[in-house]
Amino acid sequence: MHRRMSLARQLFLLQLGVIVLLVGAGTVLAFLDAQRISEAGADRRVVMLASALAELPEVRAALADDDPSRTLQPLAESVRTATRTDFIVFMDTDRTRYTHPNPDRIGEPFLGTVEPALAGGTVTETYEGTLGPSVRAVLPVHDESGEVVALVSIGVLQSQIGQELLERVPALLGVAAAAIVVAALGSWVISRRLSRQTLGLGPVEITRMYEQHDAVLHAVREGLVIIDLDGRLALANDEAARLLGLPTDAEGAEVEDLGVDEPLRSLLRSGEPVSDRLIVYRDRVLVVSSEPAIRDGRELGVVTTLRDHTELEALSGELDTARGFAEALRAQAHESANRLHTVVTMIELGRPEKAVEFATVELASAQQLADQVVGSVEEPALAALLLGKAAQAHEKGVELVISDDTEVRDVRVPARDLVTLVGNLVDNAIDAALTAPPPRRVVVTARGRDGGLVLEVADSGAGMDATQVDDIFTRGWTTKEVAGAHGHGLGLALVRQIITRYEGSVEVACDGATTFTVRLPPVPAAGGAAR
Repeated sequence: MHRRMSLARQLFLLQLGVIVLLVGAGTVLAFLDAQRISEAGADRRVVMLASALAELPEVRAALADDDPSRTLQPLAESVRTATRTDFIVFMDTDRTRYTHPNPDRIGEPFLGTVEPALAGGTVTETYEGTLGPSVRAVLPVHDESGEVVALVSIGVLQSQIGQELLERVPALLGVAAAAIVVAALGSWVISRRLSRQTLGLGPVEITRMYEQHDAVLHAVREGLVIIDLDGRLALANDEAARLLGLPTDAEGAEVEDLGVDEPLRSLLRSGEPVSDRLIVYRDRVLVVSSEPAIRDGRELGVVTTLRDHTELEALSGELDTARGFAEALRAQAHESANRLHTVVTMIELGRPEKAVEFATVELASAQQLADQVVGSVEEPALAALLLGKAAQAHEKGVELVISDDTEVRDVRVPARDLVTLVGNLVDNAIDAALTAPPPRRVVVTARGRDGGLVLEVADSGAGMDATQVDDIFTRGWTTKEVAGAHGHGLGLALVRQIITRYEGSVEVACDGATTFTVRLPPVPAAGGAAR
């Protein structure tokens, strides 16, 4: 397919055309101006020469003779030759010629305007006489008393003026050609630079690329952020602006002025290459990838992509909860099987009273926890979560205690957020308790009133360094070894996200063990869970 002419080449040809047009117009104007100047100069020259001749004593003396032509004709021809004029005509006041370049014309009437000269004035005009069109001047010749006794006319043919102009044309054309060459060279240098900057593309290709580029940026479901080498925002598409909450005039601003929170701000500022890093940003979970943009070995900046995994992480949390429930049921089924075998064996050994006593005690213990949770927690999902976590903790050798003052009657936080909040705190507490020697214990207290919630989760673990409290809610902080697709370090970050969403607060007490206290303020019934 034939490639269209590049933008740089089109611009060069357009500039060259404009330059040629301007130089041509300037040359024509210069020629016309030179013609005007030549004609004006011829006017001044013939007037000055005629004025000088009219004042010569020899001319006055010759006019007094019976045959003025005898003296004036040689004088006129000698002056004409010396001054390179085309004719010098002395005449009587009735137009009769005394002199003429063509002697045969002597005695004939002069052709042209003479009336102003007869009145003592000066005549300058362009007139076609016997020799052709000429620029001429007619002046009076005065006698001693000041009376006009004759006239003198001096003229230069326009053909001579044109010849003089033609002698100037090569110089004008040379200057014009030099101007065109210099301007064309400058345009060529500019077009070469433009060609490099536009990659040799034509205007149609550039327009098509821009339209496609703009359409893709608006349509893509991933956020795209480009930071240039000066640390300024070069580009952010619609999805990136939505995810990061960027202002409409953000382009060109420094990273520090974008209003982006940590840790994403540090990542954008550093330009560190990362791949699929999970970052909890405000009320979202983002998967961030960052790579330097390089073309032809030259670094142009850093490209960062953002994917919203908030829903995916929420569903993953629910899946983990469901898996936990399944594990709890499996553990309960295993324990129930063991208890049933124990009861059957006791009966076979002839100890039915002991079998009944054992079964009654185990049933009462399990039923007591279920009755306590179901009686004090109205939210089914939260109640099921606590029972499941109790079974999980028991299987791991940790006692999960639901405090007697737990009472959740009116909590307007959605079940999904409750499960994420309580589940992550309890899981962390169980894992912390496992790091300490027995007895291992986790105590959960939850009180919900008027749509709000106060939650306390305490563990008997080894505790943590007080200096770590500010870091534990940052994505990536963990005391565990990384395992699984998502790794660890996201749970407490999700907890912080939920607390921030509902404008709550969290306190961490480190006095040997660790206690997390979360307070979510009352949520109006009409407002639901959203801020």
